Amino acid sequence: AGEFTEWMRERRGAVDLISETRRPVPLDSHYMVFDRHRDRTELLPIFKDAGGKAKLNPQVTSLLRKGRGRHRRFAVPRRLEVVEHLNTLGLLPTIYFIFSRAGCDQAAQRVAAARTFTTDDEAQLIEAHAAARTAHLDTADLAALGYETWVDVLRRGVGAHHAGMVPAFKETVEDLFAGGYLKVVFATETLALGINMPARTVVIERLTKFTGETHELLQPGDYTQLTGRAGRRGIDDAGTAVVLYSPHVPFDKVAAIAATGSHPLRSGFQPTYNMAVNLIANYGRERAEELLGASFAEFAAARRRRGLDAETARQEADFTEARARAAAELGVDIDDLDETLAASSAIDASSLTFVQSLHPGDVIGTDQQRSVVLVRGYGTRPRLLLLDEEAGLRRVKPEDLAPGTSLQGTLTLPEPFQPREPIFQHDVAAELRAFRPETVSPDEAQTATESDVMAVKWAKRLDRRRREMTRVRRRAERAVGGIVDDFGRVLRLLDDWGYVDGWSLTAKGERLRFVYTELDLLMTESVERSLFDGLSPQELAAVVSGFVYEARSNDEPGDWPTAAVADVGKRLVAVSDELRGAEAAGRLPESRPIDPGFSEAAYYWAGGTQLMDLFEDEFAAGDFVRTCRQLLDVLRQLRDAFPSVARSAGEAIRAIDRGVVAAGGIE
Repeated sequence: AGEFTEWMRERRGAVDLISETRRPVPLDSHYMVFDRHRDRTELLPIFKDAGGKAKLNPQVTSLLRKGRGRHRRFAVPRRLEVVEHLNTLGLLPTIYFIFSRAGCDQAAQRVAAARTFTTDDEAQLIEAHAAARTAHLDTADLAALGYETWVDVLRRGVGAHHAGMVPAFKETVEDLFAGGYLKVVFATETLALGINMPARTVVIERLTKFTGETHELLQPGDYTQLTGRAGRRGIDDAGTAVVLYSPHVPFDKVAAIAATGSHPLRSGFQPTYNMAVNLIANYGRERAEELLGASFAEFAAARRRRGLDAETARQEADFTEARARAAAELGVDIDDLDETLAASSAIDASSLTFVQSLHPGDVIGTDQQRSVVLVRGYGTRPRLLLLDEEAGLRRVKPEDLAPGTSLQGTLTLPEPFQPREPIFQHDVAAELRAFRPETVSPDEAQTATESDVMAVKWAKRLDRRRREMTRVRRRAERAVGGIVDDFGRVLRLLDDWGYVDGWSLTAKGERLRFVYTELDLLMTESVERSLFDGLSPQELAAVVSGFVYEARSNDEPGDWPTAAVADVGKRLVAVSDELRGAEAAGRLPESRPIDPGFSEAAYYWAGGTQLMDLFEDEFAAGDFVRTCRQLLDVLRQLRDAFPSVARSAGEAIRAIDRGVVAAGGIE
């Protein structure tokens, strides 16, 4: 918010930032864990007030310490146990966040099967409201959507809410929860965005979320967003947030996430091909660049560049200063840092060889201190157990040995060999004090000299600084430019592809002005190359779906529905690859590839197939409706911008905009 305020001041003059971090309804964050030893669920505050400051609750940390050992004492509470416990404590209604659509549906059905939270009258009201909310849907479509099972779960005061549900189902759940008829809603994080559904309690099942490639911890801003539903204004004195125990997330990390936090404000503004041609159509170059330069994105980019430049200068100054200190301490400058670093490998190898040559009873040391080896470990980095003249024990690694350490002779250790016994240790220490070093040949194995070791230590320290300096410098080099420079690169590509000529639009560029999809240039170029000519409305729907659909990373790759569509898809991929190559060469973000994953569904739906015959497990109803609505939007753009495909696109629109898809567009 601070950076955004500075931008506003630069653009508009005096602006004051007013920030409010207090919630209208206070939030109490709790931690829930199942204790196997006591066979009960514990709900404990995450924080404890200490003189006005929130600190970790010592009761939780003390309890969790008792669970260490071979047998796990603590477990994640089961979903039904969580709901029952909250109900006992009077903490319903609750929104229970599960980052899985299938998980939400399963949880709702299992809890509803085990528990009813409504009276008979409430159940009848719920059923009537659900019927009214879905009256516009065809009976066959409702059957395909599992209407009866869905209503049965709702009648018991339980519901699910996620993006895989059709709008009518989601809106029904929202209405019933807001009206107090549903006591538990299992939801994905989409419920936390822009929906007025306050609850008494919010449960977060896991603080990790699968991103499509890996599991990542939630950020404090995510926690703030999810728990924003906890606490009903005018009803609850405080809202309650409950985080469930996980053996994979330490409690201190839970507390750090639960601390007050917010997401940083970042601009997502980037010049697109459509934006570029519309700027050319409406403004002169100077004014267009002035508008882009006045954006928050350009302001933030310039600030980042200044910060990186300052950091680069600081790193370079620190490196120069460290090099000067090294020269002062060593008496010579490290002229060739890489050569000194290479020498460090030899020194490390020398120390390792020295340690590996030792045996129990060997006396090692320097002129100032000596020790006797009691035990030598094995492996690639063997450690030594050493005893000094005062009977003190210490374990050392090869690199921990003092510079100039050498083999000075051997003691005969007492029998029996009991290095852990105090009497044994004192006897050996007495022998060591009486020991007189043998004359050591210069060829005897020994560690490096002190001057060599110091040179290597400084070289490693300087190398770390150099690598950090190089990393920051590269970041600064990549950050050169901003929105205006990105715009210039977009213009160069459009010029190369025949959409602009200097600051003028070609006929192709004029048509691109009316294409607003994510893949605007690829869509326009495909039409210009006649890839869609001769396609039936059904085939066009299948091909165009590749522009709007994007599979999740764990989805199986899809296939085009027919040979004719596959042939067009192949040529489409070739154009996409050509464009992506040009974008990479021009240092522009590469457009995403075409995805055929929805093409079969689009093809058969446009051909009149009914939902119950089309729907498969991998397609959630909400996803199907949403993707079809997006497909309709792109088809309308094609119809309006390109006469060559207008008729086919219009017929495809009429074929798709029916049944549950048409109902999905009703507000």
